[in-house]
Amino acid sequence: MMGKVVVSVFSLILVVGVVIGVIAVVQQGGSKSGGGSSQGVSTSTRTVTQICHPTDYKEACEKSLSSVTNTTDPKEYVKAAILATVEAAKKSFNLSTDLIGKADDKDKDVKMSLEDCKDLLEDAVQELQASFSTVGDSNLHTMSQRTAELQNWLSAVISYQDTCLDQFGDPNSKYRTEMKDGMLDATHLTSNALAIINGFSKFLSTFGLQINLPTPTRRLLSLDDDFPEWMSIPHRRLLAAGNDIKPNFTVAKDGSGDFKNIADALAKCPLSNQSACVIHIKAGTYQEYLTVEKKQFNVFMYGDGPGKTIITGSHSNSTGWKTMRSATFAALGTGFTAKSLTFENTAGPQGHQAVALRVQADQTAFFDCSIEGYQDTLYTQAHRQFYNNCTISGTIDFIFGDASVVIQNSNIVIRMPMNNQLNTMTAHGRSDKHETTGLVIHKCKIIPEEKLVSNRTTVKSYMGRPWRAYSRTIVMESEIGDVIQPEGWLPWSGDLFLDTLEYSEYANTGAGAATDKRVKWKGYHILTTKAQVDKFSVNLMIQGNEWLNHTGQTY
Repeated sequence: MMGKVVVSVFSLILVVGVVIGVIAVVQQGGSKSGGGSSQGVSTSTRTVTQICHPTDYKEACEKSLSSVTNTTDPKEYVKAAILATVEAAKKSFNLSTDLIGKADDKDKDVKMSLEDCKDLLEDAVQELQASFSTVGDSNLHTMSQRTAELQNWLSAVISYQDTCLDQFGDPNSKYRTEMKDGMLDATHLTSNALAIINGFSKFLSTFGLQINLPTPTRRLLSLDDDFPEWMSIPHRRLLAAGNDIKPNFTVAKDGSGDFKNIADALAKCPLSNQSACVIHIKAGTYQEYLTVEKKQFNVFMYGDGPGKTIITGSHSNSTGWKTMRSATFAALGTGFTAKSLTFENTAGPQGHQAVALRVQADQTAFFDCSIEGYQDTLYTQAHRQFYNNCTISGTIDFIFGDASVVIQNSNIVIRMPMNNQLNTMTAHGRSDKHETTGLVIHKCKIIPEEKLVSNRTTVKSYMGRPWRAYSRTIVMESEIGDVIQPEGWLPWSGDLFLDTLEYSEYANTGAGAATDKRVKWKGYHILTTKAQVDKFSVNLMIQGNEWLNHTGQTY
């Protein structure tokens, strides 16, 4: 399903290409020059230069498009850019496989890091191949929708590449260096492909063409029935039905269901499923490490309430688990939805990096859930994610990753860290300026846990720090408690990333919302109008009015 959605942008480009082709034929037909062939080459060169103009790696861009000649169809240039990225990504994947074979079996840390790289780069290659194979799909009907799909996908590939390198504990490891060098072409070409898509409208304007897009809604999400108005009717019914949902499978520790373990029920959900696979998890504490696999689409899990149905684990960095692997629960399959569950990691602050929930899947939604941990609680790794009426708790960087995320109407609870530690609520990981990712905190409450209340003036807490160069986070229309320091935000290291990050606040309230003592960074902004926050709305940030209708159920 992901592949069909992503490359639907090409069906739009094909139509535009026909128009451009007509213009080019008219222009050439009116020429008095007899040098048609050289003019074609010259036109192609100019076109490549124009397409590559917004990219950061122009030489690599021009080389990747050099095979496209004697055409006025922009689709061919985009195809060439994607294919070049596919080939480079394959080489990165093959390198990870080779290095696994060369690494010493006794060095388990390196082996684990390389295996994670292999998995992530395989995801990147598969998504590239699947998307390219569905050129011409017409499921999506507007240019803005198609462009957003491809931006989402390419941004995820960048996240995979970054995460691969993150897995190495030693930044000077020779294997990390080899992987970084070996991925250089792929990272540059992915960035270029994203820049090309982002700059496509400008490219069309050079031909005197203008695409009139429908005006997007400028209204932030409203909740008149506790569920987003943009959700499909099937998902609304599932979410609203509560205990009246008819599940495909029921899990109960006392044996009253179909299974005693969640893993057994999850294994029964079919692959590439276009309708919801519904699992009811009855009250109880389930100590399981679970993964909704990438090909398990539209899994819907619901419990008997947060604090009643608990999925728990304790893997952590301090006990030998890489951050990505420490997750109690990992969602990789598109369309995963959860309601009335607790996801927790009980490693405690002494466990350091210890993920409760890792979300890599696209089009995921969490309602009435509790996500509990300390450092690195919620790993919003990639793609588009939505959280509503949830509780998310932690200490250091406890909402982190490089996804496009909206967290709304939720409690964000800052916990008591270890001695001599401070708290940072967010650490967004956008590393490339062309990525469309970001973290939106909207209509939430930022509060301390009970243990921290009496220490909130001595234990310093901040709303976030920039994990990577183009970190993007906005806190808007939220209630900020006095647990947050007056400066609001914390540097990562010295003045690193302070000019390139994008941090904003808009219309917040509460004792910690005053902005007169906020940081004075170039990348920090106090927004004052609705127009300034339009791009952070559910519709524009995660295309929420489009993507939750993929259950395939009739209505």
